[in-house]
Formats: sequence, C-alpha cells, structure tokens
Amino acid sequence: MKQSLYERIRSDFETRILRGEMAPGDRLPIEQDLVQQYGCSRMTVNKALTALANAGLIDRRKRAGTFVARPKVHSMVLDVPDLAATVRARGQDYGYVALRRHVRTHKEQLPEHAALAAGGPLLELDCLHLANGIPLAVEHRLISVKSVPEILAADLESVPPGTWLLQHIPWTEVETRISGVAAEPHEASHLKVKTGTACLQVERHTWRGSDAITYVRQIFPGDAYDLVARFGQSATADPAPRS
Repeated sequence: MKQSLYERIRSDFETRILRGEMAPGDRLPIEQDLVQQYGCSRMTVNKALTALANAGLIDRRKRAGTFVARPKVHSMVLDVPDLAATVRARGQDYGYVALRRHVRTHKEQLPEHAALAAGGPLLELDCLHLANGIPLAVEHRLISVKSVPEILAADLESVPPGTWLLQHIPWTEVETRISGVAAEPHEASHLKVKTGTACLQVERHTWRGSDAITYVRQIFPGDAYDLVARFGQSATADPAPRS
C-alpha cells in the first residue's frame, strides 16, 4: 500500500531521529521549506509534525521552531524497569559505560547502609546509560554481597548491574522514591549538561523476602525521563460477589 505524503514525512524524520542521524537539539526545517521539499500542503506538514510531537520525538516551540527532543523512557512507577530493554523497545540503540567498581568493606559502611550490608561488604558501582549515544542516566548502585555473593563474579563491564539482577535475582518487594534535583558537577559532566541543571532522581530499594538486595540512585536530565503509571482495581478492594 502506497504511503500518503503525511506518513512519508513522519516516517522520514522518525527514521532519521531513531537512527541518530538527527541528534537531540537539532532544528528541523521550517514548515514552508518542508512544503516545497515534499510538494504538499502546509496542513499535511503540520499533521506529520504533530504526530512526531505526540510520539515525543520532537519539540515544537512557538516562535523558535521545531527541534529534535531528548530521548524519553517510559517506566511503570511501581515496577523495576530494565533500562536497556526499555530503550531498545523504543527502537533506539542502548549504550552502557561502567565508570567505577569498589567493594566497600564493613569498616567503610555508612550508618544508613547498615541494613543493606547486613554485616557484610557492599559492591559499589557507578555507570552511565545511553540512548542513541546520548547520555540518558548516571547511576550509583550498592549491592549486598551477603545477599548476592555471586555478584562479585558477574561480568558487570558489559552487562548493566540492573539487568543482571533482574535476570538472576528475583525480588519480592520494592520501594521507589522520585524527586527533582539539581545536577551535581560530576553528574553534569557525565550527562553533558550544565551543573545545576534540573534533573529527575529515581531512588530504589529492593528486597528478596527479608534480605535487602540493592539500593540504586539514577539521575536523568529533566527532559529525558517520563514516568507513566497505569493502575487497575486494587487487590485490596472488596471482591465482587460470587454467584
């Protein structure tokens, strides 16, 4: 079936953005130039741009123009998302950089991490997540070696620790806290933003039974992460009467 002009314009720019040929912040041609390029009406161009904006791929700014948006990730608030899988599900290339690895001994523990350590060491990890080569999140993670002794032998240079944990260690309880923060200098450096840039911080604790597994703090540029939660009827609601 032949594509309509609207679908062709939308598809052309969607492909270029998802392949990284157009980077976040790149400006799209003005509507009049697109009208001439595709030989169509301004209404057709506007329809295509609206579809791209609704998909979160472009930002349309009044009097400023149309620009490629930063990649966004959608996550269930109450779930434990795998960033690698989520980015790939959007048709984007996922990238991962291991920044730091340190085994924190009992003597090095901070009081607030005592419950996680449970008397043992903690594996401390810093890493960077990317989408289409663009920094998406900087991550700091602590993993209880007492609860997950096999983590010390895991290949965390090529596999993100969050992905490894989801694949090998089932969790039974999770606590998530979401807040707005200003990027600290070291975070801003990795995210390629200015110090003090508004960011979204996601902190998460997970347990397996009574054993604490991990604590993670992820910092996303404020325009690069989108939290979406969809809820059904609560399991604690009164059950429907049976016949």
